[in-house]
Amino acid sequence: MKFAHVTRAGSRQPELVIVSGDRFVAMKDMEEPFSTLQELIEAGPEAWSRVRARAAESPAASPLGDASFASAVLDPPIVLAVGLNYDEHASELNLDNDSGPVLFSLFPNSLNGHGQDVPIPTHLSEEVDYEGELGVIIGKAAKNVRVEDALDYVFGYTVVNDITARNIQFSEPQWSRCKSFDGFSPVGPVVVTSDEIPDPHALHLTTDVDGLRVQDSTTEFMIRSIPQLIAAISQSLTLLPGTLISTGSPGGAGRSRKPPLYLMPGTEVTVTIEGIGSLTSHCVQA
Repeated sequence: MKFAHVTRAGSRQPELVIVSGDRFVAMKDMEEPFSTLQELIEAGPEAWSRVRARAAESPAASPLGDASFASAVLDPPIVLAVGLNYDEHASELNLDNDSGPVLFSLFPNSLNGHGQDVPIPTHLSEEVDYEGELGVIIGKAAKNVRVEDALDYVFGYTVVNDITARNIQFSEPQWSRCKSFDGFSPVGPVVVTSDEIPDPHALHLTTDVDGLRVQDSTTEFMIRSIPQLIAAISQSLTLLPGTLISTGSPGGAGRSRKPPLYLMPGTEVTVTIEGIGSLTSHCVQA
């Protein structure tokens, strides 16, 4: 199944829907009580099975073109991002990736949706960069997980653009602020349940900036696989249901290009991951 949060015309309140092709069916139309994906995940596998059965009985009737997308995750316990998880990206930034998973958190104000505006604060940074990444959503509490069991804890997958103010990233000892400006974490357009992605390490990932292909790779080149990441992180902390893990970006960042290619007001950037979809953002002046 594919889940999204959409806002219908005339409403300001995002609602949880199931997407099928270019149409959707809302949870409330199926008389299900879940208004966000987080609520559904926390309800557990029995609720997921019930929703799946009801969705099969309720064909998608509303066109997606009549709605706008909010972030595919609205209220996760935390968004954890993994840095330097592809050799090419670590090399192009001249940063070390040998010590273990590089983790940082993204603040909730940064969450953004497909097709939405990303404010570019040019008074703070003219070095705003893109990073296309595969997002992993945890389905059940994960603590001291074994690598061989780790994928059993995954609810689904999504697309993330981990937008970064590079000048701030390289002037501070932590990476959360430079990546957590308002709207800097577009997520979506949908979350695809794990049963529809048999191998998350065989997905084609691309990023296009104003029609120029700037990232073209696959998730097979992750340094630390998704099971390895979940297992390693869960040794020191409990990954709560609904946690979003953004698993790192392949090479091709704007900072590494000659001349550098940064996001500016007027720029359009699209991250596409095979089996999930395309996440487009429109850059505007903050």
